[in-house]
Amino acid sequence: MNRFLAFIVKEFRHILRDRRTLMILFGMPIAQVLLFGFVLTNDLKDAPIAVMDSAGDVESTALTNRLLSSGYFRQTDTVSTLEGLEASFRRGKIKLAVVFPPSFAEDLAKSGQASVQLIGDASDPNVATTLINYAQAIVLSYQNERLPQGGAVPIRVETRMLYNPELKSVFGFVPGVMTLILMLVAAMMTSITIAREKEMGTMEVLLVSPLRPIQIILGKASPYLALTVFNAMIVVLLGIYVFGMPLNGSAMLLAFESILYMVVALSLGIFISTKAADQQQAMFISALGLMMPTVLLSGFIFPRESMPLPLQVIGALIPATWYNKIIKGVMIKGVGLESLWLPTGVLLVMALVFIGLSVRNFKDRLE
Repeated sequence: MNRFLAFIVKEFRHILRDRRTLMILFGMPIAQVLLFGFVLTNDLKDAPIAVMDSAGDVESTALTNRLLSSGYFRQTDTVSTLEGLEASFRRGKIKLAVVFPPSFAEDLAKSGQASVQLIGDASDPNVATTLINYAQAIVLSYQNERLPQGGAVPIRVETRMLYNPELKSVFGFVPGVMTLILMLVAAMMTSITIAREKEMGTMEVLLVSPLRPIQIILGKASPYLALTVFNAMIVVLLGIYVFGMPLNGSAMLLAFESILYMVVALSLGIFISTKAADQQQAMFISALGLMMPTVLLSGFIFPRESMPLPLQVIGALIPATWYNKIIKGVMIKGVGLESLWLPTGVLLVMALVFIGLSVRNFKDRLE
């Protein structure tokens, strides 16, 4: 019995001396509880909106202030024309627009009835519906507060959903699923390439070859790029012909952006491969290290506007966050490169950074 207790004590000491084991035992549960606690919410805060106030009177200003002071909305754009409003939606600057008619206060005073229009970006139907409901509740509250003062002041709320008037849920989740699948497949496949060479003992062949590190890395990634492009074609066609996703934009632009995204995923997989000791570790890092952040922080399921600022910053470092905006912009909104220059530029920088880091790590291994 004493020997058995001594053995248990020895195991405890062994675990306590292993920092990696302690990190898995205590660090991972704490991180997951905090992460899920902040992310798992459908509440929206500080959603970007635009106000088109053609009236500019006391009533429209008071109602606008009521909307902005609720904490649900944040005015990021002020427009004076419907064309400017459409441009803001196409660029993804706003999620909701509030449009007042020119005679808002005058209509209330004369006929006792006025209207206000709420326009939502229904490319993400859940977010659009939630924001419309928030705004309608605030308008109703504003109207009820005026009842004792001047009698009945009915404000008729007109709603309009852009890009997805039928509020089909597939418009929300299919682009996210496509983004997730392409990232995981591309990164997981390439993450085992160099790790497999090290594990099988064939790395020496590469070390003595006349190829430069960048040539070896590009040579490793090229076959996977060709296969992933074919895989992307299948995924997009399934989205269009099985789930009814539209393709309102340029097919060539979608192909270019998808290839750029896959280059980012492949370069990220190569970077993981240069850091991993074996195939099992590479698969573990690429599967768990990429899947959870992509699902939780990219805006695929949960709106990024409701997350704390540190998590929004982390989400901005995830390639899927930017490709999700691109695929919705091209397929649903039909926008061009002039509206997608920012996410395109971010993906291009990410590709260059990950390729550079991969070459640097590979050079270190050569030394």
